[in-house]
Amino acid sequence: MSLGARPDTGKVLGNLGSNFRVPVRGAQFLLLFWNCPVPVECLIPFLAFQRSEARSQQTPSFSVVVAIDFGTTSSGYAFSFTSDPEAIHMMRKWEGGDPGVANQKTPTSLLLTPEGTFHSFGYTARDYYHDLDPEEARDWFYFEKFKMKIHSTSDLTMKTELEAVNGKKMPALEVFAHALRFFKQHAVQELKDQCPSLPESDAIRWVLTVPAIWKQPAKQFMREAAYKAGLVSPETPEQLLIALEPEAASIYCRKLRLHQLIELSCRPPANGAEPPHPIDSSFRQAREQLRRSRHSRTFLVESGVGELWSEMQAGDRYIVADCGGGTVDLTVHQIEKPQGTLKELYKASGGPYGAVGVDLAFEKLLCHIFGDDFIATFKAKRPAAWVDLTIAFEARKRAAAPSRSSPLNISLPFSFIDFYRKHRGHNVETALRKSNVNLVKWSSQGMLRMSPEAMNELFQPTITHIIQHIDTLLKKPEVHGIKFLFLVGGFAESAMLQRAVQAAFGHRCRVIVPQDVGLTILKGAVLFGLDPGVVRVRRSPLTYGVGVLNKFVEGKHPREKLLVKEGKNWCTDIFEKFVTVDQSVALGEVVQRSYCPARPGQRRTIINIYCCDTDDVVYITDPGVRKCGTISLELGDVGDAGPARGRREIRTSMQFGDTEIKVTALDMSTARSVRATIDFLSN
Repeated sequence: MSLGARPDTGKVLGNLGSNFRVPVRGAQFLLLFWNCPVPVECLIPFLAFQRSEARSQQTPSFSVVVAIDFGTTSSGYAFSFTSDPEAIHMMRKWEGGDPGVANQKTPTSLLLTPEGTFHSFGYTARDYYHDLDPEEARDWFYFEKFKMKIHSTSDLTMKTELEAVNGKKMPALEVFAHALRFFKQHAVQELKDQCPSLPESDAIRWVLTVPAIWKQPAKQFMREAAYKAGLVSPETPEQLLIALEPEAASIYCRKLRLHQLIELSCRPPANGAEPPHPIDSSFRQAREQLRRSRHSRTFLVESGVGELWSEMQAGDRYIVADCGGGTVDLTVHQIEKPQGTLKELYKASGGPYGAVGVDLAFEKLLCHIFGDDFIATFKAKRPAAWVDLTIAFEARKRAAAPSRSSPLNISLPFSFIDFYRKHRGHNVETALRKSNVNLVKWSSQGMLRMSPEAMNELFQPTITHIIQHIDTLLKKPEVHGIKFLFLVGGFAESAMLQRAVQAAFGHRCRVIVPQDVGLTILKGAVLFGLDPGVVRVRRSPLTYGVGVLNKFVEGKHPREKLLVKEGKNWCTDIFEKFVTVDQSVALGEVVQRSYCPARPGQRRTIINIYCCDTDDVVYITDPGVRKCGTISLELGDVGDAGPARGRREIRTSMQFGDTEIKVTALDMSTARSVRATIDFLSN
């Protein structure tokens, strides 16, 4: 067995230890399954990667790809027909919107009636809730920025609840399903308008975007919400793809021409002329026609790769920093020539360092000025007014820039001023004076006047986290020689963040921002849906495996792990690894295990999956190892087709190279598929 063999050679990966060097059929290797009513025995404990080309050979059974970019602060959808994959169509312009803010996406805001039924989403939900009577608003369910709950909840389950702005709670799965159902209805109606003959069922491949740093339970949660929303049926899971946000951005950036990229260290030509790079005449003519149409929502992408990519050499490396509302997600990719596929060089990293951090800093400032107890009471008693205040801050936050010299005025709702006077017995001006916050003044027009320095202080903690994280990544040996750093995501529109990233890393690599940076992930998700094989190699974010019994070796294994079974000595709790953290796993490759039911008539087997952040663990009881999921095998009845005697072998195949971990199983005695499911939400 070769340690660290190339994954695309089909060779065995990983050292399985001396107990696994001769996987002889019938050898007694016992899998240990805690809380499992029926133990099973491992017949063939081997770790093998097998390359499958089935995906690339299949022709698409769908007619259109619809991608939903479900963001923390804003969301939207886009689509492309398989008959014209170079045209990406954006959704219709949303009703409502804020002055001066491009509303190509809509706020991730959901409003439910007091009975818990759907009322509205996006700008419509936000504005309707804002106009409700304060007393009436207490009974409604209004959710915003709720995506972060899925990332921050360590014990996410199907029963996890979300809290509306007024404190009322509802199952998170219902909240997400309401939002996804809204997008489905919008998208299907638009597709019917454009293509009346398009069948609604089986014609659409749906793509949902999630941060790359999300763990398996969060990805499964989004899939379950999509099932509940009716996007696809659980019986046809292949109609739904989970796209990783920085990957999607990377896929889209491959298609861009030079004039669609902004290099922060370079100034655009004074005369506004495009770079003197040759552009295909037919492409240019189509683009010009689209540009003349003021209401066009169609973007054309190259059939091959864009100019920047065509200049790259095989092996060139770059980082995509997806700076969104909730999280910052970093992915390192390498170009593979000549096919132009992408290879992930280091596991996705990041954290909760999105633009919401600036909002929380503003809320902390308000708490310092007016008191924690008042802000908490105001949010509960006047939730609609609180939303109004956050909208006012959002507009000023977008106007913040390093070069700005004038103050930023933030309107305080009248109900805030009135409620504070009644609550404290003095006015907000007095509170501001007593707080000794020198960089924030009071305007007689009912506004907080924030100096540029004050606004800069709100940004700094979040920006510092982002800079530190990128810097740490750049110091990794696997990330040596980075040529480009792409800033994408909604927060990447911020001049404050752009300036900070350019100042920190402009001397080490070229810092580039795509045009329409807030739509980069959405467009890339459509391209991913059209060709999921474009990312050929990914890195495992964790070490995954199961607990097994191995032959006990005196002096090697601790005595407390000794188990005597049928006169033989076994060592319990051995962590048998499927893949290790940061291991390269290519698309289409599988990890196979063969299991044998303990009883001839056994109809179901449950296998516990364990994971950890390191690759040097030995036992499932080691620090940092945790049970993270289960594999369920529905064995059914062997019937007459089964062997008259001997053991029944069930071969399971697990894919770790996709955006989700997948499992299939085969009954080797009958050559029939066994229903196999993997669950990360039931712990």
